[in-house]
Amino acid sequence: MGLDLINGVPAHVLFVHVVVVLIPLTALALVLCAIWPSAMRRFGLALPVLALVALVCVPLTTDAGEWLERHVGSNALVRRHAELGDELLPWSIALFLVAAALWWTYRRADNRAAEATGPTTRNAVATPLRIAASVLSLVIGVGAGVQVYRIGDSGAKAAWHDGYSATAHPDHG
Repeated sequence: MGLDLINGVPAHVLFVHVVVVLIPLTALALVLCAIWPSAMRRFGLALPVLALVALVCVPLTTDAGEWLERHVGSNALVRRHAELGDELLPWSIALFLVAAALWWTYRRADNRAAEATGPTTRNAVATPLRIAASVLSLVIGVGAGVQVYRIGDSGAKAAWHDGYSATAHPDHG
């Protein structure tokens, strides 16, 4: 049994905001850290921890969304939103795995550089790895960001498709 209601409000409506912020933030941090080693040194362990928190929030949000789905009228828009929501977990797992691998690789390289005589050897070995990590991080980051957008767009359509008027009500001036 998951966390379904928070203070009488469906938990999904609250959790979704955490995911909408953390997944793109993690994706951006991942790409920055992959491209610039100085960013990775500054982020340090915070990068995989951020990715882990984002990863944990996805199934919490999905579980709360499944509860909410059972408590609203089912229609094609709600079903599409639920289907898209189920597709975010693989992206968040990939974000976490790449963030953890990137952190571990940079930490290991920094330890080896401290033992070596100079940074030239480290840079020569790290450049191909950094390019591969940058491309992989960019693909996963963009994919996760696009998926968050698609889920959010479908959720907004499902929630608001008949809930507003394009013209203002006369009593609201």
